Amino acid sequence: MTKKDLIAHVANNAAITKKEAGIAVDAVLDGIKRSLKKGDKVSLVGFGTFSVKHRKSRTGVNPITKKKMTYPAKKVPHFKPGKGLKDSV
Repeated sequence: MTKKDLIAHVANNAAITKKEAGIAVDAVLDGIKRSLKKGDKVSLVGFGTFSVKHRKSRTGVNPITKKKMTYPAKKVPHFKPGKGLKDSV
């Protein structure tokens, strides 16, 4: 499912226009993004939890040059599905 498909699904189920559904979907995604940027968790009961994980720096090998290189530490988004989502799949 693409974002366009999601907007069409929301528009059909909520009996609103695709333009209004697009604004609503963008608002939800923006809210999740802003919360994660602040370091907060976003919990949607029955669906799952979005959070930020910290990856440590690590050493790797460039497959072309075979030289060792260091990958820096960074923050990455993480999603843990809830029980309701796991059961439905």
